[in-house]
Amino acid sequence: MNAADWSEWPAPAKLNLFLRITGRRADGYHQLQTVFRLLDWGDTVKLRVREDGRIVRHGQPAYAAGEHEDLSVRAAYLLKEAAKVAQGADILVEKRIPVGGGFGGGSSDAATVLVALNRLWGLKWPADRLAELGLRLGADLPVFIHGGNAWAEGVGETLTPITLPPAWYLLADPGVHAATAELFQAPELTRDSPPATISDFVSGVPLGNAFEPVLRRREPAVEAAFAALARIGEPRLTGSGSGCFVEFVDRDSAEAGLAALPPGLNGWVAQGATESPLRRALATR
Repeated sequence: MNAADWSEWPAPAKLNLFLRITGRRADGYHQLQTVFRLLDWGDTVKLRVREDGRIVRHGQPAYAAGEHEDLSVRAAYLLKEAAKVAQGADILVEKRIPVGGGFGGGSSDAATVLVALNRLWGLKWPADRLAELGLRLGADLPVFIHGGNAWAEGVGETLTPITLPPAWYLLADPGVHAATAELFQAPELTRDSPPATISDFVSGVPLGNAFEPVLRRREPAVEAAFAALARIGEPRLTGSGSGCFVEFVDRDSAEAGLAALPPGLNGWVAQGATESPLRRALATR
């Protein structure tokens, strides 16, 4: 097999434009409300079909997970077993999305593996079926599989498509790997916010992120990032990670904000997507 056997697939990052916790289910999972905004920026997943049935991870990942804990590898095994596929796959992930930042990198990589192998293995499963499978790996996978901006409820898997205006984002990574499970157990986390509506969001009611006060108190680097971004615009936290962002109406404004960041704070600019780059890639193949 040579380089021509590999195919490349985008794995876009996401932002949570707000995140509320409205309660807790009997099984211990938290009930959430959020809006997922997909970005025209992220990782690249390279795949190559194998005829020997093996799933093999290549390269040196920029994260600590062992091969069989890697969500991308687990996604390939899950689909292979569920669809009873004889073929295998080589997987190589080119990481750009910071780990633990709340930008959805691991989930997006795994979702891209499911969507792309569905095509490469000739399965023709519908997105709903793939999303149901992906939910076993994480609550963020369905939005990446469906590939559109969405209002989300439940544990994040109940999706309502939403149209968002064009926007550019200044993203900042304070370098803190936020442990999601630990944050969900934080005693100071607000778990009983009143439910919001899509109308609240659209009309600009400030809905916040339940994890923001927790992380800002616990992590000085996150508090410092917020202080720096507050001199540029209105900073927000994404997901349950440490990543922060400011929204702008155009690229020039976002680039000006990036230029104003203090030395030592890792920042970059990305455009909000109207649909997933992965969905666009599928349409051209």
